[in-house]
Amino acid sequence: MQGSSGDSLTRLTTDLDSALTSGAGGAAVSQGLFGAADVLRDQPALRRAVTDPSSASDARAGLAKSVFASHLDPAATDLVSTAASLRWAASGDVANALDKLGVVALVKAADAVGDGDRLERELFTFASAVSENPALRDALADPARTVADKQALVRSLLDGKASAAATQLASRSVGLGRPVVNVVNHYIAVAAEARNRAVARVRVARPLADGEQAKLADALTVQAGRPVHLNVLVDPSVLGGIHVEIGDDVIDGTISSRLDDARRRLVG
Repeated sequence: MQGSSGDSLTRLTTDLDSALTSGAGGAAVSQGLFGAADVLRDQPALRRAVTDPSSASDARAGLAKSVFASHLDPAATDLVSTAASLRWAASGDVANALDKLGVVALVKAADAVGDGDRLERELFTFASAVSENPALRDALADPARTVADKQALVRSLLDGKASAAATQLASRSVGLGRPVVNVVNHYIAVAAEARNRAVARVRVARPLADGEQAKLADALTVQAGRPVHLNVLVDPSVLGGIHVEIGDDVIDGTISSRLDDARRRLVG
């Protein structure tokens, strides 16, 4: 988010941290923020009213509180009310901001009980499964199926196999009108940011041993300047070597890339 929306998101992130530090339950806050985001997306008139820059900030905050106070966790209500009092470059940004805060709240709740790594790992596994399974990907993208039906499918796949937080986020990813893999990868990036880590997507021809993963993580941590979490994907097409993506940075040391480079040189 840029401009006023970025400034507002920064303010809300600080407020969320304060609420969680003061004892607010991350899972309950997350549920409330997701619920408010959904309502604001579904109700354009309400969304415009709570983001209308021509209205007084106190009036917008009061309107949001009157709508949501009886339905949300108190800390979530305060955050939504504050969001309504702030400036947004586009009215849709407020729902996107509340969505992101909801993910952060859920991630921090998982991290507080030592499940942060598990949550990131399970989200990556789910995204990989969808990406690699055309039938599943088509089922989750099928416009003829309802969101509730798609969410039931996700829960049937993950219940008993993944944490409640991962199941919740995976289920939510199918209801936002965007490709599921893109949404889940966004959640993974938000989780890493909330935990002050970088995420490295690693493609290798064979599984890495624990010692190899540790050495690679250490090397990438030095390069990135902060802890790096590895999401390792075994992909025989790389032939050998390793392909690493950290944000926009790519390190390609695979045999296949070197062969492609050699072919280009010969053709050139």
